[in-house]
This record gives sequence, C-alpha cells and structure tokens, in this order.
Amino acid sequence: MDARCMKCKAQKPMAGAEMTKTARGGFMAKGKCKDCGCGMCKIMSEADAEKAMKSGEAKKAF
Repeated sequence: MDARCMKCKAQKPMAGAEMTKTARGGFMAKGKCKDCGCGMCKIMSEADAEKAMKSGEAKKAF
C-alpha cells in the first residue's frame, strides 16, 4: 500500500500498515516509511479499506 511520506516527500510503500477508524467513522491506514521510519497515513474509503484487509496489505486495528 502506497502513501506519501512527509519527511522524504515521496510516494512510497508503507511498512506494517494497520487499518484504523477516524473519530468521524472514516477509514485510515497507518504505518511507517521503510526508508526513514517516519509515520505515514492514508485516508481510504470503506470499500478500499475492506479490500486492503482481505488481501493482507493491512491488519485490522479497530
């Protein structure tokens, strides 16, 4: 799963992605940058979040 790293300023794969829910009920994948270790996140739709959890790209953390 790709997300933007704010420290590296590039679109990169996320390591250890976990799917969480936001306070307003949305879905967000959280993980770490493989290069610098900075925290990364990606806001997703419910359908994309379910697909990522089924394929094994992200663990369910809610």
